[in-house]
Amino acid sequence: MKNTMIIGATLAVSLAGLAQADTLRLLTWGGYAPENVIEMFEKETGHTVEVTLSNNEEMIAKLRATGGGGFDLAQPSQDRISGPQAEFGIYKPIDLSRIDASQFIDSMLAATKANTTIDGAVHAVPHVWGTSGLVIDTAKADMVRDYTDLCNADLAGKVSYRLKRPTLIGFAFAMGMDPFAAYDDPAAYAEMMEKVEAKLIECKPLVKTYWGGGDELMGLLRSGEVTASMAWDTGGWKLNGEMPDITFVAPASGALGWIDTFALPAKGQADDAAYDWINFVMRPEVSAMITEAAGNFTASKGADQFASDGLKAQFQASFPQAAIDNIKWYPPVPAGLEAIEGGILDRVKAAN
Repeated sequence: MKNTMIIGATLAVSLAGLAQADTLRLLTWGGYAPENVIEMFEKETGHTVEVTLSNNEEMIAKLRATGGGGFDLAQPSQDRISGPQAEFGIYKPIDLSRIDASQFIDSMLAATKANTTIDGAVHAVPHVWGTSGLVIDTAKADMVRDYTDLCNADLAGKVSYRLKRPTLIGFAFAMGMDPFAAYDDPAAYAEMMEKVEAKLIECKPLVKTYWGGGDELMGLLRSGEVTASMAWDTGGWKLNGEMPDITFVAPASGALGWIDTFALPAKGQADDAAYDWINFVMRPEVSAMITEAAGNFTASKGADQFASDGLKAQFQASFPQAAIDNIKWYPPVPAGLEAIEGGILDRVKAAN
């Protein structure tokens, strides 16, 4: 009887583990796992999906706290993988034999593989991409053509941006510097960021507020309290659909381009479900559903053919070919670089 109970208990534990492993715990951004896509996936595969919404900083913090546990698939930006992996060991390599590479835009897959290769192993593949730049009310702030134009005294009290690293990077480019070229030289990068710090402190009296979330910024632009801001392309396009004078503008010094990826947390327990999800959502017709939810295009080959005419038209208006060619794609962030940026941002925030 005792042996039977032990065997039964062991079987129960094993079955519980299998059930848990069949649930995909997805750590992702808003819009990347819409309900209609989840329902289709669950029906087709038998897996279940649990979604936790997050951002780059929170993803790294959550995975660092658990040593890469608690989630089976994460979606950090491609420039935020090699540094955190080197410091914290929170991801495991991607088994490329389990990825349907034919579904990906070749250049984006190649770039992401190159940027996330650590010790000879690829740690991510691309999913959603987009840019940040300027969202302006063209009727009231048409003079804004680059990030530093947000310091125009004529716009005092009508501008906004975040106290986050994209602001530091964007201002550096607009000031004629190349922060990405200094990534491997911490001293030069710190000197560059100190110049940006001085500029942001100089501009601080003109800022209406430093926005923290997209909903906050959208409200400020809709109400007219803010007429020019740094923001993502999707926010500008959404507002353009409501208020034609407001739109996304690629800055003269270049929009900042990002790619959000699929990466496997080091202690993930549902690799089968994770690979099934990647291959499912990269189908062109499914990726187009994600584009409609998130507003950004994906690295799925041919998915743009399924996008709405309106979104394609907005993209073409904001990005003539010259602007596309001028996109500054984020390279991987070297370990320790964000500590420099954190100090700069803290001092700007504290400045009077």
